Amino acid sequence: MESGPAIFAGMVFSLFGGALLVWTGTRLRRREPVAHGVNQVASATLATVAGTVALALGVYCLTRL
Repeated sequence: MESGPAIFAGMVFSLFGGALLVWTGTRLRRREPVAHGVNQVASATLATVAGTVALALGVYCLTRL
């Protein structure tokens, strides 16, 4: 009964984290700002940390089935 929400949450976290990491990497490779009006190093670091945490939470949810 509880595996349905865990699968959903795991997939949402994994997709969001992966997409955020790909988007951040693409912006950095093109030397475009990750967030407007913010230091590029700080915004890239924060986005990378947030993407990694979301991806880790997704993996955690999917392994707890």
